[in-house]
Amino acid sequence: MFLNLLCIGGARPNFMKLAPLVHALGADPDFSVLIVHTGQHYDDQMSGMFFRDLEIPRPDFHLGVGSGSHATQTAEIMKRVEPVMLETCPDAIIVVGDVNSTLAAALVAAKLGIPVVHIESGLRSFDRSMPEEINRIVTDALSSLHFVTEPSAFRNLLAEGVPAESIRYVGNLMIDSLYRKLSSAREAGTRQRLGISAAPFALLTLHRPSNVDDPCKLRDILYVLAEISQTLPVYFPVHPRTREAIKRDGLLPGADIHFLEPLGYLDFLCLMSQSALVLTDSGGIQEETTALGVPCLTLRDTTERPITIEQGSNTLAGTTRESILNAWKHHQKGPKVGRIPPLWDGRAAERCREVLKSIDLRGLVHCPSDLVKLVSDRGTPVS
Repeated sequence: MFLNLLCIGGARPNFMKLAPLVHALGADPDFSVLIVHTGQHYDDQMSGMFFRDLEIPRPDFHLGVGSGSHATQTAEIMKRVEPVMLETCPDAIIVVGDVNSTLAAALVAAKLGIPVVHIESGLRSFDRSMPEEINRIVTDALSSLHFVTEPSAFRNLLAEGVPAESIRYVGNLMIDSLYRKLSSAREAGTRQRLGISAAPFALLTLHRPSNVDDPCKLRDILYVLAEISQTLPVYFPVHPRTREAIKRDGLLPGADIHFLEPLGYLDFLCLMSQSALVLTDSGGIQEETTALGVPCLTLRDTTERPITIEQGSNTLAGTTRESILNAWKHHQKGPKVGRIPPLWDGRAAERCREVLKSIDLRGLVHCPSDLVKLVSDRGTPVS
């Protein structure tokens, strides 16, 4: 069965998961794939470099949404993505992760009767103060097909009433990208270019509003990082949101915390693979460090990726001065050694493709009469 698919992403983590799938589907004559970039991450450093590094084809549609509040951004994406779906009339859309683009596209497609395939479905932090958690829950409720990366996600979906036959445990597309590009990243010469010596170092990312928008919490985190930097120099590619918060609140980093501009995928992967320790509040980096076997301290109180703790090299360090210091001291006694979870083998995209070939996506959701009328009025044949 030939399938027309619309792959929709808007932020850097989306592209890292879409890349291997787009490559796998694009090489198969049974699929036609169009890429929609919502523009949620809109500058060259935040998304353009990722397209080049991951060798993703130029987007067929760029919506140019930009930043804004959650409500404004989500609404703007919905307004701009609906005409694309009506014009292309896909057999299904593919959304990834948990950003506003994921939720907005899923909501529009569901109301148009277009099946939604959710990559990285079922992950739960059980913390609804996280905007991403709301996006995950709603997207999964609207999806017809759920691709999961770890067993906890399968269990979460079943507990929420999702039919087992719509869930497929395929592995982790982000790890597909990592394995595909690791050799190139290690040959990129990033350390030399950035002036990072051959001595051990720590790598830091920090961007979550819960960490960077609260001056007291951000001050505590930077205090601990200054403590850590006395043993390991800390290199910090600074997210624009975080840089603005540090500047606004007059917070100065420690002497051995080195600010860097945002990095492309290959440069960041190079540093991550060569670091002695990663500190982060990112979800995806917890997975990448697990695949690389690099110890990771996650600066959060919860994680939606428990397999990185249960099987991987990740430790949940919390967000208080005391909890992070305790995690650091425990790390100094002996870095955590994990193992790579099942199906994180670089072949998740192949498994996704085979599932898509075996399922009648057109039969998952009935196409409502208003969609037929809207599409017909535009002169586009209904598939």
